[in-house]
Amino acid sequence: MEQTFMKEKKILPLVLSMSLPMVISMAVNSLYNIIDSYFVAQVSEDAMTALALVFPIQNLINAIAIGFGVGLNAVIAFYLGARQQKQADQAASMGTLLSLIHGILLTIVCIFGMPVFLKNFSSDQEIINLALIYSCRAFLFSPIINLGLSFEKIFQSIGKMKVSMFSMMCGCLANIILDPVMIFGIGFFPAMGIAGAAYATGIGQCVTLAAYLLFYFFRPNSIRLSFKYIQLDSALIRKIYAIGISATLNLALPSLLISILNGLLAGFSEKYVLVLGVYYKLQTFIYLTANGIIQGIRPLLGYNFGAGESMRVKKIFYTSLIMNVGIMAVGTALSWMMPETLIGLFTDQPETIKIGVLALHIISLGFIISAVSITCSGALEGLGKGAQSLIISLLRYVIVMIPASYGLSKFLGADGVWYGFCITEFVTAGFAALIFWRQILCRLRQSHTLSN
Repeated sequence: MEQTFMKEKKILPLVLSMSLPMVISMAVNSLYNIIDSYFVAQVSEDAMTALALVFPIQNLINAIAIGFGVGLNAVIAFYLGARQQKQADQAASMGTLLSLIHGILLTIVCIFGMPVFLKNFSSDQEIINLALIYSCRAFLFSPIINLGLSFEKIFQSIGKMKVSMFSMMCGCLANIILDPVMIFGIGFFPAMGIAGAAYATGIGQCVTLAAYLLFYFFRPNSIRLSFKYIQLDSALIRKIYAIGISATLNLALPSLLISILNGLLAGFSEKYVLVLGVYYKLQTFIYLTANGIIQGIRPLLGYNFGAGESMRVKKIFYTSLIMNVGIMAVGTALSWMMPETLIGLFTDQPETIKIGVLALHIISLGFIISAVSITCSGALEGLGKGAQSLIISLLRYVIVMIPASYGLSKFLGADGVWYGFCITEFVTAGFAALIFWRQILCRLRQSHTLSN
């Protein structure tokens, strides 16, 4: 089978070849997020605040799409490693249909629920109106997002990382080009303000899906989608959802956290809400890049686990951990060397910039150690241990983070929230290492000993 290179190629070149295309595409995607917010910030600070309030729901939609895709990716890669082609094709076909259904449901629920959601976090009617203008247009593209991400995970599961890189970059570049055109009105396009940002994002997502479809139909691969595979196989569907739901919750927890922190920070000033939104835009450049490493190793871990290659599984994990530590070190350095420049991309208010600089300084102290928890969590998903991965995310986003931020804010004011981020990363890293060692490393060592 054409995926055998996953268990034959040397570890470092293999991880690099699988991860670098995703790192590049994630970096471009992060750049798009920053540029998108930059142009919205030029409309007004209210528009940027509106974008920050919508962000948790956008993140939730992406979390459901990506999380289900992670489950699909892990199942396909495992079946390919075990040389069960029919089951891999069936998983891909059922997964694509279910992704479309998810997208349609999300469009309906999110559009109708948004007015109630926004009223819980702002009493400023202008900000609420801007948020509704953006969200009602952006959420129309939820089915496109879900379909695009299902194809992304299918291509990744067979090692076609460059296809994912190219398709994602096409969508991101289209978005970057269309943002100023549709927000401010250039050529025959009218100035649409924040609505233009939503349309630009949606069109970019359509471009990404179109690229995937062109690759699928004109460059055939080992996975075939077919209506004959769309049948009610409860065992297969449970297997996809068992990993997918845990992965979705992992990705959705930041949305819950941001919403809670927005409510907490709004009690001090809406400037803190804006700074939190800006931070999450900036940190995507670091964490999405690290996520590119995780996306690269998931199919490798699943394939080698299915093929019984326990030592390769361990080596792939340690290699990715070292790479993620390096990425986080770069993020820490940037947060201390040029914080004013980074925050200044989104606001020109001196007070807001001052708040943002302090936030970056404090939060970035936990960047490097966070590489442990994000690598362990991603590796557990790739190995089918979704529940254990979820435990790490619950610690990181709920169990430790929320009480720490709330408690510290009582003594340090809004700055206590920023310290909550830092403390959480150190505590979670310790638990993540312990969980991964007990669930995976110890068992792999035992299986390797028995095989010898």
